[in-house]
Amino acid sequence: MSESMMPSDPVELEIFKHLFASIAEEMGGRLMRSAYSPNIKERRDFSCAVFDADARMIAQAAHIPVHLGSTPMSVEAVLQVFPAAEMKEGDCFVLNDPFAGGTHLPDITVVAPCLLPGESTPRFFVANRAHHADVGGLTPGSMPLSRDISEEGVRISPRRLDDACIEWICSQSRTPDERRGDLLAQTAALHIGKRRMLELCERYSAENVSAQALALQAYTERLIRRVIEDIPDGEYTFEDRLDGDGFEAEDIRIHVRLEIRGSRAVVDFTAADDQVAGPVNAVRAIAISAVNYVFQCLAPDDIPSNAGVMGPIEVETRPGSIVDALPPAAVAGGNVETSQRIVDVLFGALSKALPSVIPAASCGSMNNITLGGFDSRRGRPFAYYETLAGGAGGGPSGPGASAVHTHMTNTLNTPVEALEHAYPFRIEHYKVHSGSGGRGYHAGGDGVRRCYVFDSEALAEQPLELTLLTERRKHAPYGVQGGEPGMRGQNILYVPGGSGGENLPSKCTLQLQTPSTKLEIVTPGGGGWGVDASTDGLQVRGHADAESSPCSDRIEQETKRS
Repeated sequence: MSESMMPSDPVELEIFKHLFASIAEEMGGRLMRSAYSPNIKERRDFSCAVFDADARMIAQAAHIPVHLGSTPMSVEAVLQVFPAAEMKEGDCFVLNDPFAGGTHLPDITVVAPCLLPGESTPRFFVANRAHHADVGGLTPGSMPLSRDISEEGVRISPRRLDDACIEWICSQSRTPDERRGDLLAQTAALHIGKRRMLELCERYSAENVSAQALALQAYTERLIRRVIEDIPDGEYTFEDRLDGDGFEAEDIRIHVRLEIRGSRAVVDFTAADDQVAGPVNAVRAIAISAVNYVFQCLAPDDIPSNAGVMGPIEVETRPGSIVDALPPAAVAGGNVETSQRIVDVLFGALSKALPSVIPAASCGSMNNITLGGFDSRRGRPFAYYETLAGGAGGGPSGPGASAVHTHMTNTLNTPVEALEHAYPFRIEHYKVHSGSGGRGYHAGGDGVRRCYVFDSEALAEQPLELTLLTERRKHAPYGVQGGEPGMRGQNILYVPGGSGGENLPSKCTLQLQTPSTKLEIVTPGGGGWGVDASTDGLQVRGHADAESSPCSDRIEQETKRS
C-alpha cells in the first residue's frame, strides 16, 4: 500500500497505536505472571512484540531496548526456514541462534503466526523473547568465559516448537523444570497475543487493521526524519573501549562515524576492532538494536516503537568485527556489554552535534553475575543470573538518576526477599554507592554496592561456580561538556582468613568453596554533564538552551523506566 493510500485520520491512528501496544503489553503481563524463573517473573527480562506479514514490527511493549532491532530478525529467520504459505493455525516456532536472528543463547525467541479465518497465510505474527537463566554450556547461567559459541549452551536454529522440541531444550539445561515452565509461559503469552489480534480484526476488519499498521510505521518514519533534520549536517566521530575479552587484557576499540545529511543518517561502525577470542563479540542485530534505541531517545516521548524507526537510517558494519561477529565467535557478552558501548560511542558522536542536548555516559555495563551449584535445601541444581544497576549520566536538564538500569537494559532487580527464597545464598547489603557519579554542573548518578554471602549451607554439597561479565572496571564512563567521568566499578572477593578483599578482573570464572565467602559488586556511576558550578563560577556551554530540550528529557526518561 502506498503512503498516499494509507489512513490519514490522526485520531484513528492514535487509537490504533495504543491498541497495538496494549496487545504487546498484555502478552508481557501474561508472560511475567506465568513464568517459572525469578529472572523472568521478577526481573522481567523479556520482550513482546507484534509484526506484520513481512516481519516488520508494528508494536513492541516498553520492555528491553536491546531487543528492539533484533527481534524482527528472528521473525525473518523463521520465515526463511518455514514459508508462510506452509504455516498452520497452532504452529509455534523457536530459535536462539545469534547467527540466525538471535542475540545470545540464553535469549530464546518464540514466534507464532496469526491466521485469520478463511486466509491461507499469516496476516500478522506475535513473538516474545525471554532470557533463560541456564541453557547449558560451560558454566551455570550460560554466560561463560567462552572462546566458541559451542561452549555457551544449546544452539537452536529456527524449528517448530512442539513437545519433543521442548524436552530437547530442557535436557540441555541444568534446571530443566525451570526451562519447561518458562517456555510454556512464552507460548501462553503468544496465545493471548493471537487472540487479541483476531479480536481486533473482527472488530475493525482485517484490511483496516493492516492499513493502520502500515500507516503507523510510516508515521514513525516521518517523526524520525524530522528528528534527523534537527541534527546539523556533517560527520561526527567518537570511539570508546571495552576492558578486554576476559582472556587478553588489551582494550577493544569501538569507533563510529555518524553522517547526517538532511533527513537521513548513516551510522558507520566499519572501523571497529576485529572480533576477539572471548565472549564480548556482538552480532549485527545488536548493533542495529543499539542504533534503533539511540534514535528513539532523540524522538518525542510518544513515538510508536516499530519498523519505521530505521527507515531513514543506514547502519554499516564490517563482517568479522566486534560489532558484526561471524561464527563460531563467542557472543554471550556481546548482547549485554558490547551493546552498551555501542550506545556510548553513538551518544558520544551526537554530543558533538547536539552539545546542549546529549547527556554524559551512563554506567556502561549490565554488571552480569551468574552463579550455579547444588541447592542442598531442595536437593537439586540451581542457576542464578542477574544484571545490576548503575548510575545514569548527568544531562542538560538535571543530574543523572542513581541505582537504575540504563540504556540497553530495562530490567528490574531481583528483590532480596525473592532471591533468598529461591537460591541458597543471601545478601549482606544492597545500597547506593554514594559519590560514584561524576562531578559536573549536573552530576552523574551513583552506582550500587551489592554484597553476596555464601555460607556453609550453599557450599555443602559442592563448590559454587561464579562467572562475572562486567565492564567499566578499567575505562570510566565519560563526562561531556566539561563534566568529570563517573567512578569505575569493582568486583571484590572476600575469603575468610584472607588479607582483605581481592579485586577480581572485570570478566572471570571461579569456584567458591570456603564457607562465609563474600562477593561485593560495586557498579559504575554515570558521567557528569557540564562544568561544576562550584569551580570558579564557569559558565556551562549550551546550558541556557538545554532546560526545555525534549530530546534530553527523552534520553533521561529512558534510563529511569526501571
